[in-house]
Amino acid sequence: MKKLSVVATLYNSSAYVDEFCQRASNAARQLADDDFEIILVNDGSPDDSLPRAVQLAETDPHIVVVDLSRNFGHHKAMMTGLMHATGDHVFLIDSDLEEDPEWMIPFSLKMLEEHSDVVYGIQGPRKGGWFERISGAAFYKLFRFLSKVDVPANLTVARLMTRRYVGSLTRHQETEVFLAGLWAITGYRQTPFTVAKRSSSPSTYTFRKKISQLINSITSFSNAPLKGIFYSGCAILGASGLFSAYLVFNWVFFAKPPSGYTSLMVSIWILGGLIVAYLGIIGMYLSKIYSETKRRPYSIVRGVFSNGSWRDSGGNLDP
Repeated sequence: MKKLSVVATLYNSSAYVDEFCQRASNAARQLADDDFEIILVNDGSPDDSLPRAVQLAETDPHIVVVDLSRNFGHHKAMMTGLMHATGDHVFLIDSDLEEDPEWMIPFSLKMLEEHSDVVYGIQGPRKGGWFERISGAAFYKLFRFLSKVDVPANLTVARLMTRRYVGSLTRHQETEVFLAGLWAITGYRQTPFTVAKRSSSPSTYTFRKKISQLINSITSFSNAPLKGIFYSGCAILGASGLFSAYLVFNWVFFAKPPSGYTSLMVSIWILGGLIVAYLGIIGMYLSKIYSETKRRPYSIVRGVFSNGSWRDSGGNLDP
């Protein structure tokens, strides 16, 4: 294999970064001899992950530390790391050792066997308790149903990718990043590989973050909610028309309600249905405009430590 890049993010990773780098280096040498790099992206970690990573980079020229100006989120940090990768093959993985760095070896064999551009990990049994397993399954089913994007269930971060795939992946410019969706829509030949993921640390994804990710993923890849608003408005309009006809029929042939009741009900139901339907149409256009006009960067890099020195985002030596 030609040059290999290993990309991982750091967030509360102080307890794992030393072992991760050692194991990743040993595995990378089996694939690329000495032609590899390990890119560690510090995503505003509140512990001492950054100084520990820099200390490792001072003694190992293969390690490159990318320090973000603040916490931008896991997915954006991973995309930033991929943008800094220079290898002909890129192995993306979490640094918390729930995913084994040694997976890059069987992934590489699978890539050669299948002539794939991507080999990605799929959990056999999903890790976690019953709630995490059920909510994970529901998330993927709901996302596939609403977005029509075929994202495999129980994905892991760990994946080996070719340079041309990474180049295509990093061309996406969404500022609200949902990586599983981007992995899928980028295309190319992708091959699953069943793995067993460990539980070495408590998850940093709280229930609130999971709900936020669900909303972000659906709104990033689907306009189904907006269509739902439109169709519900049409349904309300149709129901109001039928009910209005019933009120008029009842008023003419059977009973006369209090003065003004019929006209009030007709106006409320018809106007309410029209308003909801029209808001749905306007929302479809606004969502497209909103998506196209935002040009915020994935993240902001404060500095990059490599070859014994810090450099700012412009490549200048940072005193």
